[in-house]
Amino acid sequence: MFIETDRIALRSAEPEDAAQIYAWENDRSIWRVSGTFVPYTHFQIEQFLLNSNDLFSQQQLRLVICQGKTDIGCIDIFDYDSINERAGIGILIDSKFRHQGYAKDAISLLVDYLFNNLMLKQVHCTVDALNEESQHLFKSLGFELCGCRKQWLKTPDGFIDEYLFQLINPKHA
Repeated sequence: MFIETDRIALRSAEPEDAAQIYAWENDRSIWRVSGTFVPYTHFQIEQFLLNSNDLFSQQQLRLVICQGKTDIGCIDIFDYDSINERAGIGILIDSKFRHQGYAKDAISLLVDYLFNNLMLKQVHCTVDALNEESQHLFKSLGFELCGCRKQWLKTPDGFIDEYLFQLINPKHA
């Protein structure tokens, strides 16, 4: 898969991307927001890319976000449900490329693909209560807060809430 605008492109992650994804996934500074608790091995990531990165058989797909020839992050489709026409999304932007609008561009591009090519009715995501930046990002893209899981996530300072956001395809509203 390759989707692009004049600013960014989304492409399917390949086994050759394992080293970069390994670095991103093992960045402990983002573990709270990514729900990671233990490091991944390079082998685990490579095996995922070889065997599990398939939307239709595994209900998940990792795409690499590119700006020119530079990989700047990844965006995931997960919990793909063709019967109920929905999927979850998650995004990670490399720290060197944050605050430049790439996350907003990548989510917009992916949502357009999901709504207009896969004809999904809705997409959803979860954001922890401390991640105000991501809450603002998803709200700015039209996602609506639709729920809160109280004291859902354990942190070193205690439990925090997790917010559920969803975006309904306007063609299906």
